[in-house]
Amino acid sequence: MFTAGLCILLAAVILPGPSRAASDPYLTALAHVKNSRQIIVAEGSTKSINATLRLYEKTGRHWQLKRISPAVTGKSGLSFHKQEGDGATPTGLYDIGRMFGYAEKPAGVRSSYTVTNRFHYWVDDPASPDYNKWIYYRGNPSARWKSFERLNHELYKHAIVIRYNENPIVKHAGSAIFIHRWRTGSTPTAGCLALSESHLVVLMKWLDPSKAPKIVIGTPDSIRSDLVQSSLR
Repeated sequence: MFTAGLCILLAAVILPGPSRAASDPYLTALAHVKNSRQIIVAEGSTKSINATLRLYEKTGRHWQLKRISPAVTGKSGLSFHKQEGDGATPTGLYDIGRMFGYAEKPAGVRSSYTVTNRFHYWVDDPASPDYNKWIYYRGNPSARWKSFERLNHELYKHAIVIRYNENPIVKHAGSAIFIHRWRTGSTPTAGCLALSESHLVVLMKWLDPSKAPKIVIGTPDSIRSDLVQSSLR
C-alpha cells in the first residue's frame, strides 16, 4: 500500500501538467513572430460569416492571450483568393494601419485617428489610379470614380484600417478592408471584419503602434502557417 501510494505521489510530481501551448491553438506558432508584440488572430471559415478575434501580446519572451471577441466576416466568409466585389474577407497576415471614424477619437486610443467627413473616400474602382487608396476630395466623386466608399458611413463610427493589398496595389484584388462595428452579430459585412461597438473600442485602446501590431486572418491551419512563415518575411 505504501509503495503504491508513493508511486502515485511521485507520478503526480514528475509528470508535467498540460502546457499552455496544448490548450491554446496558436501559442506555438506565435513563437515564430519576431517583428511584432501584438497580434490579432481572426479565426473564421470559408463557409460561414462567424469569426472569433483573439488578442495576443508579447511580454518579455512569452505571448499571452488577452481577450476573445465574437466577430463577423464578409457575406462570402473568408477567401484565400480575394477579388473586388466578391463579398469575402481576405486571409493572410497584415499590418494594422491608422484609425478613423465620424465620431471623435475615444479617450485612451494611442494610434493615429482621423475624424472623417463627407469629403473622405476610399476608392474601390479598379480602373482608377486611386484604387485602394484613401482620398480627400471636395468635387463630385461619381464623376471621378465608378465606385467608392464614403468614410463617414454609418458603420464607420470608429474603424481600423487593415493594410491589405498594398505595396504593390493589385487591381481587382480587393480594397477598403477595415475592422468596424457590426449591425448585429449575425449580419455579414461587404468584406471587412466587424465587432460589437464595445469590443471594437476595447480593441482600439489595446492597440499600441510602438508594438507593431498585426492581424492574421484565416482558418486555424492557415493562421498557424502564416504565423510560422512570418519569421521569413
